[in-house]
Amino acid sequence: MAFRSRREKLRSILSGSACIHPGSVYDAISIRIAEDLGFPLGMFGGSVASLAVLGDPDITLITLTELAEQMRRMSRAAALPVLVDADHGYGNALNVRRTVQELETAGAAGLTVEDTLLPGAFGETKAQLISLEEGVGKMKAALSGRSDPSLVIMGRTGAPSISSLDDTIRRAQAYEATGVDALFFTGIKSRAEFEAIVAATKLPIVLGGAPEELNALDHLAAQRVRIALQGHAPIAAATQAVYDTLKALREGTPPKALRGLASSELNGRVMRESDVKARSADFLGLKK
Repeated sequence: MAFRSRREKLRSILSGSACIHPGSVYDAISIRIAEDLGFPLGMFGGSVASLAVLGDPDITLITLTELAEQMRRMSRAAALPVLVDADHGYGNALNVRRTVQELETAGAAGLTVEDTLLPGAFGETKAQLISLEEGVGKMKAALSGRSDPSLVIMGRTGAPSISSLDDTIRRAQAYEATGVDALFFTGIKSRAEFEAIVAATKLPIVLGGAPEELNALDHLAAQRVRIALQGHAPIAAATQAVYDTLKALREGTPPKALRGLASSELNGRVMRESDVKARSADFLGLKK
């Protein structure tokens, strides 16, 4: 089946003993660069998806169709496994099921479904969570929507920064019981909180937005953390580079006088014809 090898690579990361940093990717060029540099995994975040596709902030304006289409473009461009932030699944449990189906056919190696109330409720300035029961229903729907058993589905919660440690543990244990492949936590505030969560759960862990005291990969690996995000600096750097280049051109700088541009050698390495053919074969399911 097409994309199975990518999903098996993600599963090998989760079942391994090391903790890795994924490369933040958001389009065809960024995923090729991440692959060329040797990243073992790409992370396609919801915020960068909104910026890359819509030029809008992360306020849940992007649609499932737009997210899946961008993932499909990246799958065509590179064979790097990609973990997709599927936000809240774009609706209720039935929508979550379709989200899994669309991202599976688009080539995602794995995806996360979270329990944040999205879009935010009218008049509320702080993030809120859906009920535990609805969160469990979404995890079950995600699992039922999967047709390729190698596709990785992660239960994600932002409870550490929204509710309480006790609520975080209740949610994590409930999501774990549904059969998801890993647990994804954002907003953990301290080492003590982190260690309590680790002690109360059994699945591989993915961390997003952890405090500086939880930056040592060896320590995280020993605590079952297999993937630790580093934010989305690449799209921020790319935005600044585009701004600076366009500003210089607008102000009269000749193109040949510009500095910091990709060389023909780098462009050639990222866009080798042989690699493009291999990626196309993988995308079309012509190789396992």
